Amino acid sequence: MKVTVVGAGNVGATCAQIVAEKNIVQEVVLLDIKEGVSEGKALDLWQTAPINWYDTRMVGSTNDYAKTADSDVVVITSGVPRKPGMSRDDLISINAGIVKSVTENIVKYSPNAKIIIVSNPLDVMTYAAFVTAKLPKNQVMGMAGILDTARYRAFLAEALEVSPRDISALLMGGHGDTMVPLPRYTTVAGIPVTELIDADKLEAIVDRTKKGGGELVNLMGTSAWYAPGSAAAQMVEAIVMDQKRVFPCCVKLEGEWGLNDMFVGAPVVLGKNGVEKVIEVALNEDEKQLLYDSANSVKGVMDVLDGMNIL
Repeated sequence: MKVTVVGAGNVGATCAQIVAEKNIVQEVVLLDIKEGVSEGKALDLWQTAPINWYDTRMVGSTNDYAKTADSDVVVITSGVPRKPGMSRDDLISINAGIVKSVTENIVKYSPNAKIIIVSNPLDVMTYAAFVTAKLPKNQVMGMAGILDTARYRAFLAEALEVSPRDISALLMGGHGDTMVPLPRYTTVAGIPVTELIDADKLEAIVDRTKKGGGELVNLMGTSAWYAPGSAAAQMVEAIVMDQKRVFPCCVKLEGEWGLNDMFVGAPVVLGKNGVEKVIEVALNEDEKQLLYDSANSVKGVMDVLDGMNIL
């Protein structure tokens, strides 16, 4: 088994480290456009193997996609963060161009790879990768829901003073302010969370989850990386090990909940074939409306990208 991580920044390097330490693949390739960065980080990580007891070989590459050949899973973290003065359209244009180029190179050398998108704006970059890759929809997916539910569960664990391992949760919709947390599908060791916390406190946690990325940017001056990198690595593990894990991921919907040709978060089964199934959970009218509002927001950004003729 071979995994490639494109983008050797904080998120990419964290993902590569965690995948390597899980000891579930023979090789992890870390690729970047900056000369020597991926080689240096791969070498540094390889030197932790005797300390952290793993055998995964680490390979660094400066834009040489031949080294990624025959990858089973590819994680794309490439892109630029939004900078002061940069419009949303500028960010979409730049990152869509990057994701398009990376995806073309990946598919050239690894046509059977399962592709996980981490680049932002995530839902639209997943769409860009899917259109570019021309692969079945099960092979291209976005990482957002695992990160968002992790934040949600972490906040709940603090508020309830319980282990985060006992909290199961589900979110849907776009990644960001329009995400749709579903308290009705949130439990603590099987106990509905609504029985354990007041409605106003739960609503405050939901709101904090929606703004979770912004909270970290305000604290650090940059985007998060430990949790996003860990979330991407968890998806890699589910695919490589054929675990059939149920995760919320950004996927192409074709009729589920009445949505077509949309790329939004939904619960799926992840296994060796990538997205093996979309689980169409029942939503009440309020939940459906929130999902439709979120999907429409994502569609608006997809339309902006379509108008740029980049793809």
